[in-house]
Amino acid sequence: MSSRSPGDRNDNCELRDFLRARRARLSPKDAGLPSAPGIRRVPGLRREEVARLAGVSVDYYVRLERGRSLNVSDSVLDAVGRALRLTPAEHTHLHTLVRSQSSRRGAPVAPQRLRPSLRLMLDRLDDVPALILGRRTDVLAANHLARVLFTDFDALPARERNMARHLFFDSGARTRLTEWEKAARDTVASLHLYAGRHRTDPALHALIGELSVHSADFRHWWAQHEVAACAHGTTRFHHPLVGGLTLGNESFVPTDDPDLRLHLLTAEPGSPDQQALGLLASWTASPAGGLPHARTTRSGLGED
Repeated sequence: MSSRSPGDRNDNCELRDFLRARRARLSPKDAGLPSAPGIRRVPGLRREEVARLAGVSVDYYVRLERGRSLNVSDSVLDAVGRALRLTPAEHTHLHTLVRSQSSRRGAPVAPQRLRPSLRLMLDRLDDVPALILGRRTDVLAANHLARVLFTDFDALPARERNMARHLFFDSGARTRLTEWEKAARDTVASLHLYAGRHRTDPALHALIGELSVHSADFRHWWAQHEVAACAHGTTRFHHPLVGGLTLGNESFVPTDDPDLRLHLLTAEPGSPDQQALGLLASWTASPAGGLPHARTTRSGLGED
């Protein structure tokens, strides 16, 4: 499997590496196939085994995996998805990768705009940490509590206001996020979904290249080609002012922009987590909207 960024690939390499990774994780036993005698030269399923399970010829599957069957039908893709036991997110990703093969090349990605009403909504949510992520996990907006929990994104240079950069380059993220690895891997998986939709985005290529060069963890997880759309879950923090926090994470996609995602972090009513959030909000509030009791540093850690 390749750990190169999308910027180093031609158009069919992403599809090739995704299908190879999915084949490698599935054993013949998992797929309901009898184990053949002898030593297998490749991990997981062979191409001919996937072809048999999907009901297509070996030659046809090989051309698909190499990105050469651009007019493949939805029914064939569905059969390949079933053969590889793809999740719903992976199934959608497969269709996106194949269909984008024949899309117009080199079309620039239009700048992403955030409606003023969305920013206003975030600011009104003064007791709930909330942030909006855009393309490439860019942090387009974050309210006061979100900046206190993660880092003060508004104080960073524009190119550094990015959740993937924060998780992999900011040492404070590993301290504050109790389950840092899960958060980091989920972010890599969401970047793969975006890469499938916008493979000509030069800013994405630059981001993936930089992350790959400077983070061994990112290189390893990117090469696994996991994809997931994280709609809800639990996020655990350890904040220097209030200690441990367990918050529910709900995300929503505005109907007018599928590349935007609103994240809300909520505490159980009446719980110690809700009390801690209230304390955090009051202790860090100031008339100027600053963070006087938890001044953010470049590492994301608070200082008295």
